[in-house]
Amino acid sequence: MENSFIIKGGKLLKGAITLSGAKNVALKVIIAALLLDQEVTLKNIPRINDVHELLHLIGSLGAKAEFAAEHTVVVDGRTLRLNRVDLLHAAKIRVSFMLFAPLLYKFSLCYVPNPGGCRIGARPIDRIVEGMKKLGITIEYDSDTGYYQAQMKTKPAGFYRFPKITHTGTELLIMLSVFGRDKIILENTALEPEIDELVRFLNLAGAKIQKNGKKIFITPVEKLILNQPFEIITDRNEAITFAVLAVATKGEVTISSITPENIQSFLQKMKEVGAGVEVLGKTLIRFYYKGPLRSSQIHTQPHPGFMTDWQPNWAVLMTQAKGDSLIYERVFENRFSYVEELRKLGADIDFVKVPVINPAEYFFFNFNPNKKYNQAIKIRGPQKLHGGALSIADLRAGATLIIAALIAEGESVVNGVSILERGYENFVQKVTSLGGDIKKI
Repeated sequence: MENSFIIKGGKLLKGAITLSGAKNVALKVIIAALLLDQEVTLKNIPRINDVHELLHLIGSLGAKAEFAAEHTVVVDGRTLRLNRVDLLHAAKIRVSFMLFAPLLYKFSLCYVPNPGGCRIGARPIDRIVEGMKKLGITIEYDSDTGYYQAQMKTKPAGFYRFPKITHTGTELLIMLSVFGRDKIILENTALEPEIDELVRFLNLAGAKIQKNGKKIFITPVEKLILNQPFEIITDRNEAITFAVLAVATKGEVTISSITPENIQSFLQKMKEVGAGVEVLGKTLIRFYYKGPLRSSQIHTQPHPGFMTDWQPNWAVLMTQAKGDSLIYERVFENRFSYVEELRKLGADIDFVKVPVINPAEYFFFNFNPNKKYNQAIKIRGPQKLHGGALSIADLRAGATLIIAALIAEGESVVNGVSILERGYENFVQKVTSLGGDIKKI
């Protein structure tokens, strides 16, 4: 299997990119479509590994989920016949955990294993489980099998306040609440636009979901019916990758189909460091290099803050900025897998101590005072990077290493690109269209 890129760097990249559909919307809406007692057509679905894995997983449960056209997926959950998610399939994709919603409504009892996905730190599964229990769902974990057993004896009802914000938890509890027996209130919920898209999909199908800041109110309905195809938004994480790539190579890129409001904190930071940002329309932004970049300080946090998914890309951009830049990772405790890889290319990066007064409040993961963490890095720039052999450990780190290789002088080999392809569609073709020298081998 081809699983490596050969990259010849040092070229100025320039051109235009049309973004693919958002990975973190596509996966959730495909699962939510299983709640409907009909065939559902979804548009702008990216052909990425995570989507293919999810469609295969749903098919293994007996339901229909397949591409009907280039970016159109058809889902029909009426033929779901198994209530146990296969461990091998689920281990490949984290979103499998959200199958609790359709499986519980279909069978009342189901078995779902610990989720897979990128190993960027312990995910807040306990918050999700606690929320399910608060809504009246019985759920237990078997450490011998690695499976959660959940049972819905009565329809959900109640109130839950997340102790810390969780994107996946917010989405799952929304799905579990649409057919509840009484009004459900969720507090301290995540604010990502991807969640708004899930709510938009469900409401178009007849759900009664209202948002007010970090509060969500769900009035139960008996049935969901969608009378037209649903088209998802584009991927803002992909937008950040190509914006950074263009500026880091001293080039420019015009990105279409992106809403500026959804990446506002990124746009602000780009302007602060001296990158060119020009909003050309409601869904069109031009990013360009206009002179030496300045150093920066980043603290990752949930939307509308600077997203954790963006910081690996930002790190490689800061290797080209003048001065010392700092990145503080607050969301996950293992998001710096790329640091050692960037050092192989000549990047000057060190881990630094985080002076935090109340770490349990500052960090969004479950902080353990008895554990040692590396949650901040210092990047010294500008640094001339050279080619090397690199290995991808997680999705966003993969994009970072490829950006670095495209900046670097000489040839680089990047291994493990199937991880990158979990979330990026036609990556080689898009980079090549900008003038990048990249080939899959």
